[in-house]
Amino acid sequence: QVQLVETGGGLVQAGGSLRLSCAASGVIVDYYLIGWFRQAPGKEREGVSCISTPSGRKYYTDSVKGRFTISRDNAKNTVYLRMNSLKAEDTADYYCALSYGDSCVSSGMDNWGKGTLVTVSS
Repeated sequence: QVQLVETGGGLVQAGGSLRLSCAASGVIVDYYLIGWFRQAPGKEREGVSCISTPSGRKYYTDSVKGRFTISRDNAKNTVYLRMNSLKAEDTADYYCALSYGDSCVSSGMDNWGKGTLVTVSS
C-alpha cells in the first residue's frame, strides 16, 4: 500500500525558509514522478513543483522559481521541497503526490498525502 507522509510545515515569517519532506512507503520514489501541490483557502489546488524519473528533470510553477527547490533522497525514499524567501501568498496546505505517468498536473496524480500546513506571516 502506497503511503506518502508530509512533514515540515509550520508558521514562518515572510522572508524565512522551510523544508518540507515527503516520506514514502510501499513504493520507491526513484521510480515515479513525485510532485508538490498546494491549496490556499478558497483557491484551487495548484502544482508547485515536480521531479520526474528517470531523468530527474524538475518542474516549478513560475511563482516559486528561484525560491523553491525540489530534491529526492533515494536512500531515505523521501522527496523534499526547500522553500526560501517565503511570501504571504505561499500560505497553503502543501500536498505530496505520486504519479504513475509523467505529467505534473493534479489530475494526473495517483496517490496523495494528507498535507502539511504552511503559514507565512507578513
